[in-house]
Amino acid sequence: MQSNVANKRSAVIFPKNKKILSALGENIKLARKRRTLTQTLISERTGLSRLTVRNIEKGDPGVSMGHYLVVLSVLGLADDLLNVAKDDELGRKLQDINLLTIKESKKK
Repeated sequence: MQSNVANKRSAVIFPKNKKILSALGENIKLARKRRTLTQTLISERTGLSRLTVRNIEKGDPGVSMGHYLVVLSVLGLADDLLNVAKDDELGRKLQDINLLTIKESKKK
């Protein structure tokens, strides 16, 4: 019987996205340091292991989004996630194209 770790599927993370996660981790690390908090204190306040906190600060794609959120929450930054995809410029353009296409097809 295979272990759960062997059966666990992981997402393919492309280099560009790894850079984004790395930048996120670095931003979290800087936010923690600006507040003069240690990884140990973040670990205690979140209930996460210090290793997990360290991995978050590295932008590890294997760490769950929920764990990132918990750390952001302790730093007072959880609401920042509400801005992700808030201004969906591409989605609006696609929607507008679709609306124009529907309007044009009804004219015919």
